[in-house]
Amino acid sequence: MSKYHLAEINIAKMKGVTINDPIMKEFVDNLDLVNKLAEDSEGFVWRLKDDSYNATNLNPYNDEQIIVNVSVWENIETLEHYMYKTFHSEFLRRRKEWFLKFGKAATAMWWIPKGHIPTLEEAVEKLDYLQQNGPSQLVFDLRNKFPAPKQIA
Repeated sequence: MSKYHLAEINIAKMKGVTINDPIMKEFVDNLDLVNKLAEDSEGFVWRLKDDSYNATNLNPYNDEQIIVNVSVWENIETLEHYMYKTFHSEFLRRRKEWFLKFGKAATAMWWIPKGHIPTLEEAVEKLDYLQQNGPSQLVFDLRNKFPAPKQIA
């Protein structure tokens, strides 16, 4: 049994000027459904949310066009199942309708001790580190995955 969980951050730059821009309406209309689907998924542990039940109002980059998501999962497999094998995959497939190409890593993953909840600042630091240094055991992306740290007996 692993003593680690997987934390992840992903960011996206919206085509809309803000989340309330009409071009974002279909994405926003389905946000609660997609978030609930995550929370009900096997392996889901936690996700960042504010008083509106999502994280779209959080603005760590001081850019109204960038939205952020941070979540914790039991492992990579459960995160990938949610991403690619549920209704969420429809939104991944259609992301170009709502989001601009970011140009650098937009998703970062890292292993955390079970019970740790990452802060938004910690998640932003991990993504920045990945963008500057590339994937490693410290922080990685979906194309370059690293296993959880070895258990110390």
